[in-house]
Amino acid sequence: MKYIFLSIFCTVTFLSCSNTETAEKNKPKPNILFIMSDDHAYQAISAYEDDLLQTPNIDRIANEGMLFTNACVTNSICAPSRAVILSGKHSHLNGKIDNIFPFDTTQITFPQILQDSGYQTAMFGKLHFGNNPKGFDQFKILPGQGHYYNPDFITKDSGRVQIQGYVTDIITDMTLDWLKNERKEDGPFLLMYLHKAPHREWLPASRHYTEFIDREFPEPETLFDDYEGRGTAAKESEMNLLQHMNWAGDSKIPPEVMDELGIPQTAKWDKQAYTNNLGRMNEVQRADWDKVYAPMIEEFRKEFPSMTEEDKMKWRYQRYMQDYLGSIASVDEGVGEVLDYLKESGLDENTIVVYTSDQGFYLGEHGWFDKRFIYNESFKTPLLIKWPGVIEPGSENTQMVQNLDFAQTFLEAAGIRPPSDMQGESLIPLFKGETEGFRDAVYYHYYEYPSVHMVKRHYGFVNEDYKLAHFYYDIDEWELYDRKKDPHEMNNVYNDPAYAEIVVDLKEKLQEMRAYYKDGPELDQKFIEKYKDLNRWDK
Repeated sequence: MKYIFLSIFCTVTFLSCSNTETAEKNKPKPNILFIMSDDHAYQAISAYEDDLLQTPNIDRIANEGMLFTNACVTNSICAPSRAVILSGKHSHLNGKIDNIFPFDTTQITFPQILQDSGYQTAMFGKLHFGNNPKGFDQFKILPGQGHYYNPDFITKDSGRVQIQGYVTDIITDMTLDWLKNERKEDGPFLLMYLHKAPHREWLPASRHYTEFIDREFPEPETLFDDYEGRGTAAKESEMNLLQHMNWAGDSKIPPEVMDELGIPQTAKWDKQAYTNNLGRMNEVQRADWDKVYAPMIEEFRKEFPSMTEEDKMKWRYQRYMQDYLGSIASVDEGVGEVLDYLKESGLDENTIVVYTSDQGFYLGEHGWFDKRFIYNESFKTPLLIKWPGVIEPGSENTQMVQNLDFAQTFLEAAGIRPPSDMQGESLIPLFKGETEGFRDAVYYHYYEYPSVHMVKRHYGFVNEDYKLAHFYYDIDEWELYDRKKDPHEMNNVYNDPAYAEIVVDLKEKLQEMRAYYKDGPELDQKFIEKYKDLNRWDK
């Protein structure tokens, strides 16, 4: 009798497994909505920190999905980050090591693979490199950095066009129009919804001027950092809010007021940036801007002669936050509109929604703006993902995930085997709470030096406990930070005897990681030599 029972049990089990496999095979492939902003610091998303700004719509993605607290990038600079995302390869292999080197267009990108596999594909917003993105049925992208007001777009069907309005709203409208009018209902889609905001030079939508210009934001505790305890790289970088941020282009002080007050340009494009950006506005837009900003400028004219250096630093920080955070407000609104449409149309039930940025950004920490460093505010990036039925709402993950991982994740979600030369790891096990076997450390490499902001070339190894970095090219310095004991990364403990064994262990792991990702001294030298011949900013 027991053998008959066992036979019946095995048959039922076999049929159950077969039915499950069949159901999985017949399950519709998920849609993918990839939302990325430019230079959006995780500190400016209330799902992470809520003392600067409330972002209720972006937060919805975390509330309905997963918040990643250790998401990071491989190379913290705009175009290379995007190349890593598209190719699933580190910068040294995809060829886009900085904003100057060209992207190797022979690289196969995940949108091309999805398109070839039956996905309808579209991209709207900021790509930053290349005028004809491969693998897209429809695209409308900003040329280069693009403009906040009345921007130009490179389109697939109509050539280059100028569209009146505010860039964030326009990109949102394009995205919604495609979802409503161009999306095919008989197959899955990949939709890349890519914002320019909050990239420099920050200009909010006019509806947010008054809301933000009068607000005062809490200062980071390291605003007046003197960089003692760090190496040469931190001390010689040019990212200080007071010393290196442009007065006209960034802080919105008119060139004639700078001349009146004897304020020199901090960069050769300072005054020109102000003229170009505000020159894009039509009469109504400029009148709205003048109405709010003119009183601020007049007050500055009166106060500047008696300001101390500390006063100027504090003033510039507030001015920075007002425009930077103000430009994010419209991004959050746009995300809300798109999420609302997905829900109303029923598309949200089978759509993976990702919100991220191309890297982190300094919001006055260490007295800095911009990015580039392996230090936390630059290296870490926001990442919020929802996928109904797969990701538990309100979940959180602390794994070391990277922008390198998106390509493999999306391909696996679509049931496609990734090319063997992609270097990331699928995040799908993490979506399901399966963390065992996932990487415990990541590799980072920054190249763009000597160049704007003068952040020295460096590569490094990072896990949840430590960060080891090697700065090279014109210096040879190592830095080690204890991420748990020193979260603000104020003290380099590389030469501390208490960390001697850790240094030995991490240097060995770093070399192993360099070899694993096919990077090394030969490539370092190759890119140094090639860089000398490029049309750099400082030539």
